[in-house]
Amino acid sequence: MNCEIEKTKISGKLICPPNKSYSHRAIFLSALTNGECVIKNFLHSADTEATINACKRFGAKIKQDDNNLIINSNSTIQPCTIDAANSGTTIRISSAIAGLAKGTTTLSGDESLNQRPMQPLLDALELIGAKCSSTEGKPPVTITGEIKGGKISIPGDVSSQFISALMIVAPISQNGINLNIENDLVSKPYLDATITAMKKFGVMVKTEIPYKKYSIKPQSYTATTITIPSDFSNLAILLSAAVLVGDNLKIEATMSDLPQGDEAYIDILKKLGVSVNLSKNIFSVKSPEKLDGGKFDLSNTPDLLPPLSILGLKTSKPIEIFNVKHARYKESDRISILARELQKLGIQVEEKDDGLILFPPIEPKGSDLNSENDHRLFMSFCIAGMYVGNCTVTDPESVNVSYPNFIRDLNQVGGKIKSVHKEL
Repeated sequence: MNCEIEKTKISGKLICPPNKSYSHRAIFLSALTNGECVIKNFLHSADTEATINACKRFGAKIKQDDNNLIINSNSTIQPCTIDAANSGTTIRISSAIAGLAKGTTTLSGDESLNQRPMQPLLDALELIGAKCSSTEGKPPVTITGEIKGGKISIPGDVSSQFISALMIVAPISQNGINLNIENDLVSKPYLDATITAMKKFGVMVKTEIPYKKYSIKPQSYTATTITIPSDFSNLAILLSAAVLVGDNLKIEATMSDLPQGDEAYIDILKKLGVSVNLSKNIFSVKSPEKLDGGKFDLSNTPDLLPPLSILGLKTSKPIEIFNVKHARYKESDRISILARELQKLGIQVEEKDDGLILFPPIEPKGSDLNSENDHRLFMSFCIAGMYVGNCTVTDPESVNVSYPNFIRDLNQVGGKIKSVHKEL
């Protein structure tokens, strides 16, 4: 299917969906406890469904009650076969958990996921006792346990998910894990999220050198109840909608003490000249007629690349985005696709190895946009389409990964996003 997008303004109130990263982590950690856990306000999406199914395969019993998950586990991991669908978080954390099982687990995903790198994680698991095989360092992969723990060195410049996966299994391994991160770690806030989530489940991570050296002794996860906050990755997309096409648009978000790196988007918007107000969990913005430009390092916040890039439609000066090469290894090569598609809208784009330089468009124009089945690109392109008008965007089904009600929610506040079948 495609979506046809008309030029429009949106007003009213949107409710930001729950955080995907914390939903993943809470489900996995619950499955590693010995008892009953309750996850309140979890995100129900295709990605989190993949994690739920993986944990069921590992042996956890999971049921849904309204917007809550109830998870019972005895902390024993069963060898199995896992389909992670399109979820990188699912396959990477599941691969580490598979190393705890006495037996062999096979993990794979869809066509996109099976192109994403796994080798650094597999090498690390082999260092602590697992036997691993893969398809040229990519899924499908097989993991044969049981890991014993010990010392690991792993590169940090491909994905922080590798380090998060190792941290999560470290306390359950026989000897714990001493972790050394080589090169500069990307997406640092996601590692902070993992450490914070582990603490909520009763496990402490000793930080010897931040983002370089960690020590995790053998411990047990404690069953608990946890509430998931709103997702700042999706909030960033909705805030970009408020900047480009909002007319007194309000966005409601559930806040908490769980850190999210994508909160940095508030400061980014302020540097672009946008006034952002938060009152009683309601965000609103005041945007100038033309945004300022600026240089933005997204090494820690790669998911901000799409919502920031579309703001190039409304700038008076260039926006330079750098240190985000790892965005090439997401659901798609987001750098190259954004460069290709935004040029269709009239933005002059210079593609760099690690980012983009976006020059103000002379005259924005509508076009046919290909999101390459990437949820964040689809949502961002829809918002761009509402700003310029006369656009089509491919692959609306992709939003099931992180924001299943995106189209419905936007249309309820005045959006004009219409799903149509592709012509054969």
